[in-house]
Amino acid sequence: MPTLPWTVPNPPPPATEVHVFASRFETRTLWGALKFLVRTPGVWRQLRGARGAYGASLRAEPLRRTFWTLSAWESPQALKDFARSGTHAPTAHGLAAQMRDAKFASWPASSDDLPVSWAEVRRRLR
Repeated sequence: MPTLPWTVPNPPPPATEVHVFASRFETRTLWGALKFLVRTPGVWRQLRGARGAYGASLRAEPLRRTFWTLSAWESPQALKDFARSGTHAPTAHGLAAQMRDAKFASWPASSDDLPVSWAEVRRRLR
């Protein structure tokens, strides 16, 4: 699973400010990377029905034990509601011990600029 393509659960209105969120996770072991991969489909299904989700993608580098996420939301609250509910909440909690490092970034953007490039994501997570 190298990259899950940009998926749009709810098309955003044109020329609207959105909340972009990016993350980079590095697992301690390859076993941790495998656990991350196994749990990804459940979170992805939750995302597809998430209120306020305007788009998301995942880039996986399992042999490097690194995973990148990119998502766009109606608001920071919509992102919080997603993260604290459904499959995501227990998955994040269950994987916490597997993580060696995690970085997060968020910023406002125009819906017209979605999806944000992976180069921009990497720049913001440096």
